[in-house]
Amino acid sequence: MPRFEPFPALRYAPGTDLSAAAAPPYDVLSAADVATLAARHERNIVRVDVPQPEDDPERYEQAARTMRSWEDEGTLVRDTTPSFTIYRMRFRTEDGTERETVGVLGALEVVDEGAGGVLPHERTTPKAKTDRLDLTRATEANLSPVWGLSLTGGLTELLVAPAEVVGTCTDEQGVVHTVERVDDPARIEAISAAVASNPVLIADGHHRYAISRTYRDERRGTDGPGPWDLTLTYVGELVESQLSIDAIHRLYRGVDDAGLLDLLSPCFDARPAGPVDATFAARVVSEGALCLVHPDGSGTWLTPRPEAFVGVRALDGALLEHALRDADVEVTYQHGVQHVVDAVASGAVAAGVLIRPTSIDEIRRTAHEGLLMPPKSTFFTPKLRTGLVVRPLV
Repeated sequence: MPRFEPFPALRYAPGTDLSAAAAPPYDVLSAADVATLAARHERNIVRVDVPQPEDDPERYEQAARTMRSWEDEGTLVRDTTPSFTIYRMRFRTEDGTERETVGVLGALEVVDEGAGGVLPHERTTPKAKTDRLDLTRATEANLSPVWGLSLTGGLTELLVAPAEVVGTCTDEQGVVHTVERVDDPARIEAISAAVASNPVLIADGHHRYAISRTYRDERRGTDGPGPWDLTLTYVGELVESQLSIDAIHRLYRGVDDAGLLDLLSPCFDARPAGPVDATFAARVVSEGALCLVHPDGSGTWLTPRPEAFVGVRALDGALLEHALRDADVEVTYQHGVQHVVDAVASGAVAAGVLIRPTSIDEIRRTAHEGLLMPPKSTFFTPKLRTGLVVRPLV
């Protein structure tokens, strides 16, 4: 089972406006987003995490110099003792329900692929860029966490009690993020033992974890074992109360909407759905169906025919892969119903299909049976903020 250890965290100094200085994960930011965040605060973490301009060959070294200067001047302050960080998020779901989740930030062991202990949960799409590896080499730090799901029952109970609040911020969606430092040896030992007692399933950040493995191997070759043997990870318990999962919908090119409907018709029963709006995020669940989005904004319900999917996992992404396995179509991925409607209406794509969120039961099955879901099967929300905790590797 994987090691899970505390570490001396690097944090923004007390009094910093974290709502202005922290940022969403790098992989959900557009160039415009980066510019907006950088303008919001002169010490916003994107100046290190997403160094600009992209065509500057020295941008990673500049990011490292920036981070060192922030620590030298006291903008970033390093803890004197190892700690865990409890991370709470308070938010409203799309249907207006108030929720609060809690997990813990620590250093999770980097294990070899297939070795067990830390498990992938979906197939990943190739990423040729070495951006994260180059940034890690230059800054010698884990800037944004992997998101892991622990199979240890009762982990949440160890995180409920409050600790020392070291930061709070509110993001663009109104989510309140609060981080609390845990440096009590007994509580550290209990949390570490709980996480290390069962496998951890990677929910988000497969690419970051793979990069950590490459970096670990490089550093071991020159320096032997060290802090690079672990990587910054947020770990929450794999239970319904601690997870909010949205769907990542499908966008198609290479076929028009009518052609796509024809390709899907042998496997799905189709019926009109009317104009598609934001309520369809929930309606696909209540209808027990997927929804094809047409350029005019209308939809067609697609109810799976059980006999067409014998032996196929009960995942909408897997159903679509199976139904289109012989079709020459290009698929991309998009979170958010309105974004799908807008993309189809603009002509950027030919059609979209709204799918249902993956269930907790299917995620748990993935872990226990060592299975992999199709790419982009889950979208965990809210997104963790980058900058609330940085893990130095030196």
